[in-house]
Amino acid sequence: MIRFVTIAFCSFFVFFSCSNAEIQSVDRQNLFRLDIGRFENQIDLFGLDQSPAMIKTNIAMRDGIFYISDSKGQKVTKFTSYGDLLSMIYNPETNPPPFTLKKSDQSSEVVTRKAITYPLIQNGNLAVDSRKHLYVEDRLPPDRRTYDNEKRVLFDSTVLHFDNEGNFIEYLGQEGIGGTPFPYITNIYTSVHDELAVVCRLPTGWNVYWFDSNGTVLYVVLIRNEDLPLPKGESLYPSLDSINAAPDGRRLIIKVDYYKDSYDESTKTKSGIVFDRSILWVMNVEDGTYQNNVEIPPFDQAQQNIKEKVELVYSVLGVSRGGKVFLSIPDTGGYHILVLDLESKDQKRGFIRVEQDELAFNTFYLLEEGILSALLATDYEAKIVWWRTEKFTGDVRK
Repeated sequence: MIRFVTIAFCSFFVFFSCSNAEIQSVDRQNLFRLDIGRFENQIDLFGLDQSPAMIKTNIAMRDGIFYISDSKGQKVTKFTSYGDLLSMIYNPETNPPPFTLKKSDQSSEVVTRKAITYPLIQNGNLAVDSRKHLYVEDRLPPDRRTYDNEKRVLFDSTVLHFDNEGNFIEYLGQEGIGGTPFPYITNIYTSVHDELAVVCRLPTGWNVYWFDSNGTVLYVVLIRNEDLPLPKGESLYPSLDSINAAPDGRRLIIKVDYYKDSYDESTKTKSGIVFDRSILWVMNVEDGTYQNNVEIPPFDQAQQNIKEKVELVYSVLGVSRGGKVFLSIPDTGGYHILVLDLESKDQKRGFIRVEQDELAFNTFYLLEEGILSALLATDYEAKIVWWRTEKFTGDVRK
């Protein structure tokens, strides 16, 4: 049975003080590189007809295997951490025939390195569960898209489900297998028991569709803009920035940014709004209640020798097991990292290195164990790298 959960107003807070822990530089490991292009072992990031801002290329990683959703190239590739190409799901109308992979329909023999055809249109976000099943966001052809004039919503997205061999199983919509299209998808996540969360953005708010491992809808969480939580007794303007699904439970980590009125000191009149704070809210998907919340500490600009004070707001990179939330702020030479532990209230600050020429395009992926991976692109190539954060976060497992 599908359970709809509409989020209502709630206000309570858990604060914790900022420690004076020394900023650590997290060691980076370069894994492999890809040339820019359309061949099977390349990635097609840039084109004259599409700006980098429109690219929905993404990566995922599990057990040392990398999955790359090449949106421009209309393919999904699978690599080892050494850069060996294992398989490819590709649109044959927009990709040249593979020359190192064997097409899955060429023979009945067991093939370990194969290419599988599928008419991808605009694949984007992807997720991999413990079975190595692959979920890929894609757009539907124009004749299958619908527009709701009253809600001002275009329903044009789907989630494709492939097994661990890359074979297509089914597509998921709002009602589950074969369901109606989703509105705009911002991300997809796998969670506890190989469940799947699809996060969608609408003009009126956000919808989160939560499925079991068989594609059956368990919950639909409706988060309306007017029902975002507010600090008690304060007049602030909330703006929902991001929603992440916890990898180890039916929980959503919701980041809300808050703004307040600003006033001209000379005239005492309202002059606009300014950023006030950001808060992470932890929601129980099963009943829509907020279980916990943590205010994100401000970025310490004085410690970073920033002379001119500017308002810097953290972005969420992902959530690892045990409620560790990874946040980032870009800076010269890389990103400042803040890791908040929602259970112990601990926090750690660090820095990851990204060179200036690697900023043409980049996308990050946080594994549930806390390994942070990234695809970093220059004008000529894409690099797959990772940062092993276990020692940095104190989450060293024996």
